[in-house]
Amino acid sequence: MTLYTQQSKNVTKTWFLMAVFFVVVIALGYFISYYFNSPGILYFAVIFSIVMNIMSYWYSDKIVLSMSKAVEANRDDYIDLYHIVENLSITAGLPTPKVYIINDASPNAFATGRNKEHAVVAVTTGLLRILVKTELEGVIAHELSHIGNRDILLSTVVVVLVGFISILANIFMRGSLLGGGRSREKNEAGSIFMIIGIIFVILSPIVATLIQLAISRKREFLADASGALLTRYPEGLASALQKISNANIPMKNPNNATAHLFIANPFGGAGRKISNLFSTHPPVEERVKALIGMNIN
Repeated sequence: MTLYTQQSKNVTKTWFLMAVFFVVVIALGYFISYYFNSPGILYFAVIFSIVMNIMSYWYSDKIVLSMSKAVEANRDDYIDLYHIVENLSITAGLPTPKVYIINDASPNAFATGRNKEHAVVAVTTGLLRILVKTELEGVIAHELSHIGNRDILLSTVVVVLVGFISILANIFMRGSLLGGGRSREKNEAGSIFMIIGIIFVILSPIVATLIQLAISRKREFLADASGALLTRYPEGLASALQKISNANIPMKNPNNATAHLFIANPFGGAGRKISNLFSTHPPVEERVKALIGMNIN
């Protein structure tokens, strides 16, 4: 897979996920409006799906930054970080993204935004504390590669869709409290919605992970390779990944919806207990092996 085919696939996947989201919400709206004999619910579902799609495109990056408690970095306080981001952006031929800081001891980083002109790179204070310059350059190059590969829009839109799964669970759990159902089904509607709600609550973490896997773990390997080509020093990123993995510090407020955005699993050791098949990140050992095996002339 080349860089350009990955970019094209990411754009296609983004529109596909947004289209699926639109159809699913309307279908659910029809289902609810049928049982409660209220056409207004279907109209609301149509409007809601349109609004959510618009928000996922224009505002999902702000939602992600808010969820991660990230704040824009003061240039004077983080001048070395700014210089690394600026220099690598010039090398990559990208506009310099905004730089955000997350006050968290867990070493981690992510990139977000709807396009390269509106991109953000966020790093934790824990990452800055344990990495030397060449390692930090490797991590920043990895995140800039996500921007260049057009991963960021797809990844950020997925956050909104995964978050919506939790909303659905609450809607169905509360569905039994609604009235105005069809007369012959009125007594059964509450029980039906309660059962469906329980199913959604149980399955929502699995469904969320499957949505995240739809963006493919291959993007991490591609970003690793692209980042290594950018710095011409794959050992820097390899060493950074090993340090991040060995630190084994989960983030203070990890979130399933945003987990796939980070360079490493934000759940730390707890996340590693999950089968690699359902992990949003490839094993660190495989990523390091691929980087060390790169032949950069």
